[in-house]
Amino acid sequence: MDRTFDHLYEHYHQSIYQFIFYMVRDRHVAEELVQDVYIKVLGSYETFDGKSSEKTWLFSIAKHLAIDYIRRENRQKRKWFGTVVSNDNVDARDPAPLPEEVTVANDEVRAVYEALGTCSLAHRQVLILRFIESLSVKETATALGWSESKVKTTQHRALQQVKKKLNIHLREEGEHEA
Repeated sequence: MDRTFDHLYEHYHQSIYQFIFYMVRDRHVAEELVQDVYIKVLGSYETFDGKSSEKTWLFSIAKHLAIDYIRRENRQKRKWFGTVVSNDNVDARDPAPLPEEVTVANDEVRAVYEALGTCSLAHRQVLILRFIESLSVKETATALGWSESKVKTTQHRALQQVKKKLNIHLREEGEHEA
């Protein structure tokens, strides 16, 4: 198991980290969730049936952990917002910039990341797996537990949404330059 685990870690650690990071948009949380992925792998590798590749199995675990985290955060935010709704002086936004905002100097790349950030969770998952992690439609479907047609439809809609956001961004940039 040690060699298998080392192989999985060496080959997929960075991809799993990037996937989770794009989902949760927090470096520290992503690092913790990646650790959780590999803890689950250690505990359940014997039950891995090989119906999918190890890569899609890892992404499936990562997806579930990221979604669980996002759901917990959303519940906590709703609970928290319910207690501060009457206070107009509270700014609920996190003042710290996202890592990609700090590190991405190119405006076009930043616009793509911002457009990706406005996507729904399902749209973001498909775009990350298909275009950032370069998974095939079949691998993406396996990782997400969806049909291939659902992946294709979701990808199409997500790309339309991102294109629309980027067109708005380009128009706004044109207005600022004029």
